[in-house]
Formats: sequence, C-alpha cells, structure tokens
Amino acid sequence: MDDKKSKRLIWQIPFLLFLIGGTMFIIRQQRPVPYQKSSGFVFGTVYNITYQSEKNLQKGIEAELKKVDDDLSVFNDRSVISQINRGGHPDITGTMFEEVFNLAMDISKDTDGAFDITVAPLVNAWGFGFKHGQTPGKHQVDSLRQLVNYSRLQVVTQRGTTVINKPDERIMLDCSAIAKGYGSDIVARYLQKNGVRNFMVEIGGEVVTRGISPKRVPWKIGVTKPTDDSLNVNHEIQTVLNVTDKAMATSGNYRNFYYKGGKRYAHTIDPKTGYPVQHSILSATVLAQSCAAADAYATAFMVMGIEKAKTLLERRPELMAYFIYSDRNGQNAVWFSPSLRDKIQK
Repeated sequence: MDDKKSKRLIWQIPFLLFLIGGTMFIIRQQRPVPYQKSSGFVFGTVYNITYQSEKNLQKGIEAELKKVDDDLSVFNDRSVISQINRGGHPDITGTMFEEVFNLAMDISKDTDGAFDITVAPLVNAWGFGFKHGQTPGKHQVDSLRQLVNYSRLQVVTQRGTTVINKPDERIMLDCSAIAKGYGSDIVARYLQKNGVRNFMVEIGGEVVTRGISPKRVPWKIGVTKPTDDSLNVNHEIQTVLNVTDKAMATSGNYRNFYYKGGKRYAHTIDPKTGYPVQHSILSATVLAQSCAAADAYATAFMVMGIEKAKTLLERRPELMAYFIYSDRNGQNAVWFSPSLRDKIQK
C-alpha cells in the first residue's frame, strides 16, 4: 500500500509543478507591462519617449540617435553632411544620410523645390542656421540663390561607392527640416525591433505613435495655438488630435522669428525667392506614415502657401494636414484635410 502511494505521489509531483508553473505564467501575463519614459537633448532640441516594455531601452535609444547625429548633424564636424559641406566625398552607401537624401530629393521634386536641402546658404545668411550673420541685401540674396537648387546635386556610384558631387563647392546641405522627423522614425524602428508595440516618440515636436497610451486609449497630440511669442514660452493648445499608428510634424513661422528694423522675419526661407516667406499660413501640421516625410512636407507647405498646399494634398491622399492661417481680417482661421475630421478631439 505504501509503495502504491509513493508511486502515485511521484506521478503527481510533475503535474503539480506544471500546474504551479502554468498558474504563475497566467498571473505574469495578466500583470500589466509598465510604461517607461526616456528624455534627453539631441539635434539642438529636447526629446521625450514613452514606451511599454519590461526593459529599459535608454542606452539603445541614445545609440540610435547618435547614429543619426553622426550622419545628419551640421553641428557635428565629423558627420557625413558636414564632410560633404566641406567639399569631401564620403561614401554614403547604406548610410542614414543616403536614405534621407533620397527621400529629400523625392519630396523636392513633388513640391517643385518648395522643400530643398540646399537652402543652407540662404538660411545661414538670414541668421537662422548654424552661423548668424547680418540681414542680407538684395545683391547677396541674388548671389546666394545661385547656390540653391537640389537638382544640381549629382549622385555618383563607382565600384560600390556612392558619393555626392556638388558642381559648386559653395553649395551647402541642411537637413534640419527633415532630420528630427527622421530621428523619430529611427527610434520608432528600434522600439519595434525590440518588441515594443505601444509607444510615443517625440523629438522637438515631431511625433511617431504606435498602439495605445498608458491610459489605454489612442495617443492624443496637441497642436499649439500660434502666438506672437519669439521666446516660444506660451504653449496654448489650438486642438488635440487622436493620433495612433501615424507620424505627425508641425512647422510654424510663429515659433521662430526675429525682429530687425521694426520688421518681423519668419524662419522659413523660400528657396526660389531667397527671402523669408510671407504667406498667411501660421502653422502647418502634417500626418503621414513616416515622420521624416511629415517633417519635410510641413516645411514645404509653409513655403507654398495654403492654396498650393491644398492642390498638392488633393493628389497625395495619404497625407493629412491641419493649417492655422491668418484670414483677410487678420484673425486666426483653420483648414484641415477632410480625412482628418474623425481624428480631431471634440
């Protein structure tokens, strides 16, 4: 009898262990995975990232952002773009710079040059770039305009090496209107590779979201109301958008400007005229599949003006836009893509 009980007990032990293990697994699965927060300083601005993960991925996030900086930052003397600006010919094969450059060329063509990464000489001359100078005169503007034309850049590939050739060494590239968005995309890719399904990546206002927020609802992103605030300390919200599984970027002349001689100069430079834009759009918010694209198109719309922007949006239904502009009476007005209506928080 004792032998039978012993044998029965021996057979029961594995079952009990299995039952205990299964119970612990179920309990662990039911325990909510925590949301992590990551923040820091990159590309001359602040980033904030919220993601649901058991692991702290801060070091990996910082490593990815450093890769972007090493390729696209004009403030980094050793970056790929800085080498090109100095007349060098670094191999861009398989680099982040190559990916951004190709996207920039496509969007430049699509916007008829309203977006142009060769606008750097004009940006610097007007004092918004990495060199601050005096307000340029007509002769200087006309001279610098000769250096601004994305179509003059040549991509040459020989024996597996791809380089950028500039017909004039004074031509300079500036990816500031696409780099923050691209950086957000890169961090989003990194999080997804690490199995993160729910996250929000924000770099200097350029946002990528996936899944749901810590409140278990779609991510809600505010659009700042334009104010005559050169210090950018007022952040009153114009509206809130439900943004999930999308990228969002905003460009606004109310954000960066300076006064000189009693006149206000906007930070967005028209590559064709060489002067700060004088359109009625105060801010352009764009939703797209990639933040780099949203970033670039938001800048292009600021240059194009509201009517040309609407025309482009008609043939680009994958893009959604929210424009705040000054009407004929000088009052703030709003226009947005019809497809965006359901995303506006009531």
